[in-house]
Amino acid sequence: MKIAIVGTGYVGLVSGACFAEMGIDVTCVDTDIEKIDKLKEGIIPIYEPGLKNIVMRNYEADRLHFSTDLPSILNEMEIVFIAVGTPSGEDGTADLSSVMAVANTIGNYMSRPLLIVTKSTVPVGTSYRIRDLVKQQLDERGLDDLHFDVASNPEFLKEGAAVNDFMSPDRVIVGVESENAKELMTKLYRPFLLNNFRVIFMDILSSEMTKYASNAMLATRISFMNDIANLCERVGADVNMVRRGMGSDSRIGRSFLYPGCGYGGSCFPKDIRALIKVAEDAGYRMRVLEAVEEVNNRQKDILFQKFESYFNGEMKEKTAAVWGLSFKPETDDVREAPSLSLINRLLDAGVNVRAYDPAAMQEVRHYLNDSIYYATDIYDAANGADALIVPTEWKEFRLPNWSILKKIMNNHIVIDGRNIYSMEELASYGFAYSGIGQK
Repeated sequence: MKIAIVGTGYVGLVSGACFAEMGIDVTCVDTDIEKIDKLKEGIIPIYEPGLKNIVMRNYEADRLHFSTDLPSILNEMEIVFIAVGTPSGEDGTADLSSVMAVANTIGNYMSRPLLIVTKSTVPVGTSYRIRDLVKQQLDERGLDDLHFDVASNPEFLKEGAAVNDFMSPDRVIVGVESENAKELMTKLYRPFLLNNFRVIFMDILSSEMTKYASNAMLATRISFMNDIANLCERVGADVNMVRRGMGSDSRIGRSFLYPGCGYGGSCFPKDIRALIKVAEDAGYRMRVLEAVEEVNNRQKDILFQKFESYFNGEMKEKTAAVWGLSFKPETDDVREAPSLSLINRLLDAGVNVRAYDPAAMQEVRHYLNDSIYYATDIYDAANGADALIVPTEWKEFRLPNWSILKKIMNNHIVIDGRNIYSMEELASYGFAYSGIGQK
């Protein structure tokens, strides 16, 4: 079986490598010539644990290929996946220009039956827009009798665990409208069925909505717990205890009940805005999701507020150490990361920032240039700092040497945006501590 995946971001590259790992012949396509050349040299454009090994193993085994020329390989394929970006516009609308450009290319160059699968996160109804555009192009070429199908196969990969998620997913959602599409997608995923996970077939519109609804629910749980955490601080409760009590209820469960300094990344913020806009276009208001976004935007400011409070607003020329720049551990993705909101607020207040992250330093330079000091490790970041702020819970931050930090910091303040430290332990070293939702 031969398939093509257009787009070599998180979704496209991980999907292509993992399909190849199961013995499928995969060609990953991208218009970025430099990126494709680097992939052929074994240079992976994203930080994702385990991805480089699986890419190189399958590239060397001649199961995984890279190309910048979709038309040249299009008619060798049984399935073409569209896995390009769909960034938010100013009004929250998902930008489908890249998706439709791929569809346009397919319609202009296909000459044999094909299954076109949307893997990008797209508004409900996009697969039908792709179908209509391809059909229009075929009609104009006099190929109105050339058969093709469309399907939807949304991704549910967690950055930092994407390879494992693809190889051992909770479920695979597939939206189809024909038996032929269902048979091809069943054939494609058959190697994975040995792992006993579920492939759930449904109609295309429902599959597109499932992606948005799933991310919306997870984002809702995060914002809800952040709201509860903020209230806990005001009434003297401990959100860690509250979370344990809530999570023990089987109807609620423990997942995504961890308070923090807000969610970021490439999915939740974009998908929440897009779903709100989809509803608006349909004449409906998603009031819960509007509140979810409002709470999250407010939560991203909480670490700065705590820093400001410690110094009674007198922050100019203070120095803040920031541990963690990516929006979550095990990724270099800093899109809409709480750390960027924090650092920009600190810089605007005249604070000097010394930052460290195990993977995302180069990515942050694209946003902040040389406005901050890029430290070589956690202690270099903390050297001379008036406060240590932790927006991202990388494992290497969990057990620092507090005795060293006590010696090298000017003031002994820790603002923990992910509740990874113990107030009692830090107090024993002489640190003032502030977490999220704690007494």
